[in-house]
Parts: sequence; C-alpha cells; structure tokens
Amino acid sequence: MGAHVTVVIPNLNGAGWLRGAIDSVWAQSYPDFDLVVVDNGSTDESLAIARSYVGRPGYTLLCNERNTGFSHAANQGIAQAKGAYVALFNNDAFAEPNWLAELVRTAESDPKIFAVSSLMLRYYEPELTDDAGDYITLVGFVCKRGEGLRASRYQKPCRVFSACGGAALYRRSILEEIGTFDELFFAYFEDVDLSWRANNRGYKNVYCPTARCRHICGATTGAVRYNPFKSVQSGRNSILLPYKNQPLLMLALNFVPMALGYLLKTAVFRLRGFGGDFSKGMAEARAVLPRVQKLPFRWRDVPNYLWVEGCMLVGMLQYVVYRVRRFLKIT
Repeated sequence: MGAHVTVVIPNLNGAGWLRGAIDSVWAQSYPDFDLVVVDNGSTDESLAIARSYVGRPGYTLLCNERNTGFSHAANQGIAQAKGAYVALFNNDAFAEPNWLAELVRTAESDPKIFAVSSLMLRYYEPELTDDAGDYITLVGFVCKRGEGLRASRYQKPCRVFSACGGAALYRRSILEEIGTFDELFFAYFEDVDLSWRANNRGYKNVYCPTARCRHICGATTGAVRYNPFKSVQSGRNSILLPYKNQPLLMLALNFVPMALGYLLKTAVFRLRGFGGDFSKGMAEARAVLPRVQKLPFRWRDVPNYLWVEGCMLVGMLQYVVYRVRRFLKIT
C-alpha cells in the first residue's frame, strides 16, 4: 500500500456526468484513497446523485448553499485531506483505472515534485488532447499544452509550467508551505497560480502521459470558448496572475509585452461580443489588487524566477507554433 490520497471533486449542476466521474474514481486500481465531493449549491439532480454515495466507506460529501467558486470548493476538499497527496478531479472527467496509481508513482519518484498533470483527452474525440499540462507566454496568455492536437504527440513525461487542476495530484506538504488555491480567482487560472507559486520556490510540476482521463471541456461553465462568465473571469484573473507571482523587477521587465497581450485580448473579446464582460473583469482585478497575497521575495529564489522568465519566452514560441499548426489544420 502506498501513500494515502484524498481525491476532491468540486461539483456544480453536473447531473449529466457526475455519476460517471465518481464511478471512475471508485474503479481505480490504487487502493489507498478517499473521495470528497464538494457540491457548490447545485440546483439540478447532481446533488441527489452525490448524496446517493453517502455511507460508502471513504466517501465525504460537503454541501454549500451557493456557488462559492471553484477555488473555495477545492480548498474545502483539501482541508479534509490527511494523507500525503490531494488529487483534484473535474466533475466532467472520467479516469482510466490506473490514473491515480500513475500519478502517485510519478510523484513518489522525486520529493521536489509538487504537482503531477494528467493526459486529458477530449471526451468525444479521444484521439485528440484536451490538456497535457499548461504553459504561459511573455504576453500573458495561459495556454493548454496540446489542445486539439493528436494525443500521440504527448507520450513522453516532462516538466511543465503548470498542472491542469482538472485532473492533477498535489503534494500536501508543499501546499502547507505555499498555500492552497487563491479564492480571489474564483474560477480559471487558479491552478496556474498555484503551480507558479511552486515554481517560484523551486519545486517541480510534471506531466504524466500514462495518467489518462477523458474530459468534457467546459461542461459546467459552458462548452463554448466565449461567454459572459468566462470573459469576466479571464479579464480579472489574467491581471491577478502575473501581478501576484512576478517580483517587481520582472513585472517592469515584462510590462510592454504583457500590455500588448492585454490589448490583443481586449480586441478579441470585443470582436466576440464580450468586451464589456472582459473589461468588467479587469475592473474587478484592479479593485482586489490590495488584497492579493504574494509570496515574499527571496534572493535564493532568483534562479527560480529566471527559470520562470525562460518559460515565458519558450511559451511564446510554443504558442506561435501551435497557432500555425491550427491555421494549417495540422493535428
């Protein structure tokens, strides 16, 4: 028997897929885990589905009266954990039987590993990647590695900038050091913020291609890429993310490319009809900036900050290559 894992599934109105997500977790080959479902004020049948498992050994259900946000719900589940690891799993994801065992095996290989990211496949097109770890660019874009490209391209383990919180394993001892999910983010980019903090402290986030699951992307917040909710979250969190995690000198160094990135994002959201929502999110970010809690600057972390800066430069190249592939319809 290996290290104990607490699997946390935040749920909001997931009646169409929650049972499948829970059952896929119970079917894991890894023996030493418990499951916490955090319902965030669901008004559909998913709350009844979650309650139907109550009484099963190793199962805990927490219920909120309203939607408190993904970050808060995840933190509630993490607070229940007592073992070495916490695994976060989306309510619209479906794990293969060895998913958890592969995540733990990878994490156990190096005590400096903070997070392990899964190979998330598109539910309706499982030959294509939904997410193979996340990366950032110099202009402030947060990108899903491999999105819409053939999963066969992503069969090698590697270090990544961030683990996607839709299906990831976290080392609890490092969570206790750097903090859990920042609830100012509410939803989206909260996982990148968490991984960024770990990078700044010299820990590693890695990708495990043998930890596989299928994912219905956006089932809870809307499967379309642009909608009012996502636009507000993007406007707010795309400002909070670099502000919180870059030391002052890095912010000054990257100000011009990030400003260009914000201008480009604003133009894109306006073209899509959501410019007002995106601007609303940016206004929310400015209002909460005084409440942002940054990790203290440490001189011994300068090599880590430089590594992050390098990731942003490499990420810019990755993004350009990715856009060219999508334009040429090369998967």
